[in-house]
Amino acid sequence: MRKFLVVLDDSRECLNAMRFAAMRAAKTGGGVTVLSVVTPEEFNHWIGVGDIMRAEARERIEVHFEVFAKWMRDRQGVDPELVIREGEFVPEILSLVREDSSIGVLVLGASADKKGPGPLVTQLSRNAGSLPVPITIVPGDISKERLEAIT
Repeated sequence: MRKFLVVLDDSRECLNAMRFAAMRAAKTGGGVTVLSVVTPEEFNHWIGVGDIMRAEARERIEVHFEVFAKWMRDRQGVDPELVIREGEFVPEILSLVREDSSIGVLVLGASADKKGPGPLVTQLSRNAGSLPVPITIVPGDISKERLEAIT
């Protein structure tokens, strides 16, 4: 089964990327893998404090994921999987894509902000020619109705 990889973060555009990935997976018989990355600088404290912060970050990610997962299961009939990694976003995304051969498309949400599409879209689109999978970039301000129409 081909899977759509989508990144879970705190950005607004993440929502449309999740919607797009779930709708495409539902219509093509695919799956969805949701990747969340915890960056190491969040835990540069004493060991005990860092461990507590790491556990809290994972719990926050799981709760956030469950909101999306419930919608995907209830509305799209797709049961997504969650992958949580520690590191930097781009290397972890690339590593997961190379490790999981069933991932067929990377779905990213682009910010509608005038400053640009966001760091992930910027960094990954620069290297798009050497990536092992295509990237789908979903506009952050596209309507839910428009997403439904194009998926």
